[in-house]
Amino acid sequence: MLRINDDAPNFTAETTQGPINFHDWIGDGWAILFSHPKDFTPVCTTELGYMAGLQPEFAKRNCKIIGLSVDPVSSHRKWIADIEATQRHAVDYPLIGDSELEIAKLYGMLPADAGETSEGRTPADNATVRTVFVIGPDKKIKLLLSYPMSTGRNFDEVLRVIDSLQLTAKHKVSTPVNWRPGDPVIISGAVSDDEARQRYPEGWDAPRPYLRIVSQPN
Repeated sequence: MLRINDDAPNFTAETTQGPINFHDWIGDGWAILFSHPKDFTPVCTTELGYMAGLQPEFAKRNCKIIGLSVDPVSSHRKWIADIEATQRHAVDYPLIGDSELEIAKLYGMLPADAGETSEGRTPADNATVRTVFVIGPDKKIKLLLSYPMSTGRNFDEVLRVIDSLQLTAKHKVSTPVNWRPGDPVIISGAVSDDEARQRYPEGWDAPRPYLRIVSQPN
């Protein structure tokens, strides 16, 4: 099972935009890999379209988007036409073909004994292929979110998490519950009070010694 801070497994694959080596494709930025149990499934159709609409926001954050579905690329291309027609957004990011289930197994979304082909498998057979992986420039997994097939994913939340991850990677802070960009943040527990005084000479609010609240750093 993959966990946060594990290396994101590398792979080569065919996509709707040509062959890729995953780590090379990520480059020195961030990436989101989000998976789907089958092409032409209704909830996933809305998700892929919404992510297409959000793509410029992720691009501002140096974050690429790539989808995966347990079907061949030829099927993906037909599905993309439906997505654009019904969701009013062009899918300009790649979709990985995983018709031999190799990547779904590599990322722990299907068991090793799931077989070797997507042919004949139903969405229910692939119900666990519904995960979002956020991967950092160091190629480590920063977030995993798994959803049931009946519940559409909240990609605005994924965008919020990217903002938090990038902020906390740059500054020694954490973000509190329901944080949004611009809200106050928490000084990291790894920062001593002496170091905090140097970083935040204006001081901070501390309802408890371990809860030190400051304005978000620029």
